[in-house]
Amino acid sequence: MAENSAISWTRHTWNPWMGCTKISPACDGCYAEALMDKRYGKVKWGNHPRIRTGAHTWNDPFRWQRQAEKDGDRPFVFCASLADIFDNQVDPQWRADAFEVMRKTPRLVYLLLTKRPQNIVKMVKEVGFMPPNVAFGSTVEDRDRLKQNLPHLIVAAGLRPLFLFASCEPLLGDLGDLSPWMRGDPDTQTLRDGERFEKGIKIGADGWPKLPAIGWWITGGETDQGGHKSRPTHPDWFRSIRDQAASFGLAYHHKQNGEWVPTQADDGEWPTDLPEFCRLTPSGERDDDGWPMQKVGKKFAGRQLDGVTHNAFPEVAA
Repeated sequence: MAENSAISWTRHTWNPWMGCTKISPACDGCYAEALMDKRYGKVKWGNHPRIRTGAHTWNDPFRWQRQAEKDGDRPFVFCASLADIFDNQVDPQWRADAFEVMRKTPRLVYLLLTKRPQNIVKMVKEVGFMPPNVAFGSTVEDRDRLKQNLPHLIVAAGLRPLFLFASCEPLLGDLGDLSPWMRGDPDTQTLRDGERFEKGIKIGADGWPKLPAIGWWITGGETDQGGHKSRPTHPDWFRSIRDQAASFGLAYHHKQNGEWVPTQADDGEWPTDLPEFCRLTPSGERDDDGWPMQKVGKKFAGRQLDGVTHNAFPEVAA
């Protein structure tokens, strides 16, 4: 349903079906719901039947595969921007059919981004095979989702995807120390001196988990969607993820700043006449010690972070 995606971190988007149910704060301003439910009325969001897309959409990956063979590259394909590939309310046969398409288009790298990483292993086992050309990712918008989602994503690394990635969009809070998820260990099974296993995860002699690295970090601010008004993201939250990824040598991609930018009057005093104004601290608490944020719109806010456009992608074998 997209020949060339407007999403900066993928070449194409592919939607074998449409529809989903909201399960986390990141879902509050769901782009897909605003577009396909509220605007076009193609599918009802929530506890309603999902809609399988047509033959043309299901044939798109084969066209992209032929072009990739001609070009000699491996384009990224986001599956799915209008649904969740690991949605509980989807007919399991649809997922099996989608996996078969992925298997038959090996030059494409499928980005399986989900808000339900706890379903990955179970649902792959239900299909009976996993295409070798997929990467697993999870949405991580705040510290609660960091704690809930990333352990399941790490478990899914046992299925040997091409890589793991985290989509911190919309970023709704400071994620804090990410080193346990960025510090990779190529051998998570063998114990060395001072190491131990806890709940199936190897703990190093320093007390930190020894896990496969989540190798790609994507960040982005929220935008207005239908009746949902965007929430601001403090630039320090982006900077923290950027800097930590750089320190571990991991790929970092910043999609957008959202609708908001920090603002301060020339005399150092906070302005009092800003439209849709709020005070927001890096910790996510709003109080008089916060930083003023002004809503200026997505186009004006842009993609740059401290004057730099971050477009990094993880490397995959040719």
